[in-house]
Amino acid sequence: MEIRNCRMAGMFYPKEPGHLEQVLEMFFKTKTDRLHPLGIVVPHAGYPYSGAVAARGYGCIDPGFSGTFIVIGPSHRGYRTCVSTLPWETPLGIITNDERLSLALEIPVDEDAHQEDENSLETQMPFIKYRFPRARITPILMGDQSPEEAERLSGRILSALQKTKKEAIIVASSDFSHYIPRSEAEKLDSKAIEAILSLDSDELYQRITKLGISACGYGPIATMIRATSDLGAEKGILLSYMTSGDVTGDPEVVGYAAIAVV
Repeated sequence: MEIRNCRMAGMFYPKEPGHLEQVLEMFFKTKTDRLHPLGIVVPHAGYPYSGAVAARGYGCIDPGFSGTFIVIGPSHRGYRTCVSTLPWETPLGIITNDERLSLALEIPVDEDAHQEDENSLETQMPFIKYRFPRARITPILMGDQSPEEAERLSGRILSALQKTKKEAIIVASSDFSHYIPRSEAEKLDSKAIEAILSLDSDELYQRITKLGISACGYGPIATMIRATSDLGAEKGILLSYMTSGDVTGDPEVVGYAAIAVV
């Protein structure tokens, strides 16, 4: 069986299954209220830096969820927007691809792009496998992050969900400000988060551009906001925010947030 092999294990997260389970168990010890979100925003950095924040995002979802996670991550290497239809490997086992939903998106399938060393999607998979063992995935790599592409992709997602009648949660994978002083990162990230909480993707784009906010996954976030809004979402809830400096003590940091859209 052809699968998408894990490539970040041993770098972004532990490769040894027992060690990875211990790390994830520790992250999920922090209890989060069940919110039944239509979408979440979670980070994709190395687990020592952002794993606790990501767990807050996944922690608000019922662990019995057995539907599909539509995981949208930015392409850091310039690939076009594309979907993978393969099962994905994790150190904890293989996650089944919801191939019917993935193909219903009617966007290009590009397994070569997904096989690259891209962390924005892969770092989400151990969380999903550990917390939701019966869930499936539809992994989308987003190249063009323009407002027009976010509108197009959100429309494809809504159409695919309507066709397949699938139960899905949309995951937008993104870190926030990159390698700037902590006080500046917190200030800028709060502006982006404010727009996300109000589900205003147009305002998010305006603030990203006007303020120069270096969030890497603004396109996936905007796509998720637009799709979930059409599905009936009313607001975003900030679950956690921290920076890499909280772990490293470094003066220049990367920002991480977990947000539920309900």
